[in-house]
This record gives sequence, C-alpha cells and structure tokens, in this order.
Amino acid sequence: MESEILSRMGDAVEEIRGRIVPNQPLSAVTWFRVGGPAELLFQPADELDLSVFMKALPDDVPVTVIGLGSNLLVRDGGLKGVVIRLPMKSFGQVEYLGNHQFKVGASVPDKKLAEEAAKTGTGGFAFYTGIPGGVGGALRMNAGAHGVETNERVVNVNAVQRDGEILTLTNEDMGYAYRHSSAATDLIFTSAIMQGVAQPEAEIRKEMADVVEHREKAQPIREKTGGSTFKNPPNHSAWRVVDDAGCRGLQIGGAQMSQLHCNFMLNVGEATAHDLELLGETVRAQALEKTGIRLEWEIKRLGDFIEGQEIAPFLGND
Repeated sequence: MESEILSRMGDAVEEIRGRIVPNQPLSAVTWFRVGGPAELLFQPADELDLSVFMKALPDDVPVTVIGLGSNLLVRDGGLKGVVIRLPMKSFGQVEYLGNHQFKVGASVPDKKLAEEAAKTGTGGFAFYTGIPGGVGGALRMNAGAHGVETNERVVNVNAVQRDGEILTLTNEDMGYAYRHSSAATDLIFTSAIMQGVAQPEAEIRKEMADVVEHREKAQPIREKTGGSTFKNPPNHSAWRVVDDAGCRGLQIGGAQMSQLHCNFMLNVGEATAHDLELLGETVRAQALEKTGIRLEWEIKRLGDFIEGQEIAPFLGND
C-alpha cells in the first residue's frame, strides 16, 4: 500500500539510500516482543542519508527513534508517523582514536563498547557490560550501573535535528542528571566521542566478569524483559518498594514482575503491551497506596493504546 508520508515527500524520496518500510510490525525489534506497527519505518544508510530524509520529511509528521529495543514498550496500537532505527552496519562501529578515546556509533551495544575498550587497556567502561541496550539509548537516558554513569564518559555527541541539520553537542549541552538528559527530545543521536582512562586489561576483565556474575545471579537476563522497570526513587531502591508493596511475582495476563528481581517486568507467555503496561501501573498504584512512594517508569512507553484498552497512570488513583 502506498504510504501517505512518502507521497507527501515527493521526488525527494528518490535521493534516500536507506530502507523504508510502511506498516512495519515492531514486536520483532523490542526485547519484550510486543507492540503494534510503525506507520513508516526508516533505516538510514548513514548520517548524511538521515539528514537528507529529515530535510524532506514534512514538519507535521511525528518522528520516533528506537534503538536496540531493550528499554522500550511499544503499545499495541503502534506508532504513527516515522519510526527511525539506526542499522548496525552504519551506526554500530567503535573507532579507537588514541589516548583512551573512542568514536562510538549510536547503535553499538553497550557491552560491545566495554569489550572494545578493554582490548585497548581503557578503563571506565566496564559498567556497560551489564546494561542491556545500545549507546544511543545510554546517551539519551544517562544509563549507569555500579556507581558509574554515561555522562562521566561523554566528550561530545553528534546528532541530526528535526530539520535535518547535523550538529555536535558538548557534555554540558546534554544537560545530564540521574537517568536523564535535557537535550532536545527531537534530536537523533548518531555517534559520540567518549573518554576513558588508562587501566591494565587484566583489571578491566576482572571488573567485567564481576558485573556479568552479579547480573546472572540477580537479574532474569534470559527472559523477555526490558531491564529495570522503574527508576530508583530518592533514598530508596525501586525493587524494595515493589517488594514492600507485595508485588514480587505479581502477574497480569502474560506479564509478570520477576520473582528473581522484582523491578524486572517479564513477558512470560503471550503477553500484550496492554498486559505489561497494566501490570506496571498496577504496581505503581499499589506501591503508592502501601508505601506512599511514587514509582516512575524507567522503561519508555510509546505509541497508541487500542481503543477501549487505555491505561491511566497509577490506574487513575493518584
């Protein structure tokens, strides 16, 4: 079926070198394995191709960027407008620049960055071994673990604006805070320069092994999950709040809060996005009622509800 968006872009589409697919299901690219279709999915050939596409795209067409799909819940009604996914072939490279500095593509898996850094005797990246996502998402949400955050490693970030212009942001421009960046939400991060420190490879390997061991013991890493469901509230651990609210193992449809680590939400069967979000909001409502603490989502929820299956925050009880 001809895409209305492509029709509106006119002859400019002929200049696009990347892959364009209308009405593309997104369940295959999210770790939860749920979600409706993208009205139009675009996978650019490179940064310049992305720039050309964005310049041709009408201003009123919504744009959503998804990375590796680990920290993402796409609702069953899908996503209107254009969904952009940066392919590994063009955005999945790690280039060593010397002096323990790297140029890293936005689609590089976090654990790959940790591995490449270790090979050069570069410390400061071992924490990425345990983060299930990609560098683009880490830049956007200031991903962190084991006392280290992404902002401590970033020198600058390349991005494409909504109007197609390519720009470079400094660390200060990113406006980092806990699990947050205040950089404009319509920026599409394409790569970053990241700085590590000198450290013997043997020490780095030991840190990485410790991260893997901890993760395998404490987290349901072989399940269909999106990672940590809720952010840690000030002076609290999210998992403990979930546990204190009596929600460890709580299940709705095919969605369940993990018995192993109760801040992990799982697709244990044939869950829908509705099951998962309803479970999350049920946990939030129950935690607020029983502990007085307002849990905030760490997982990004995007797209439209199916009509009649809307879910209010805290189930409308806040």
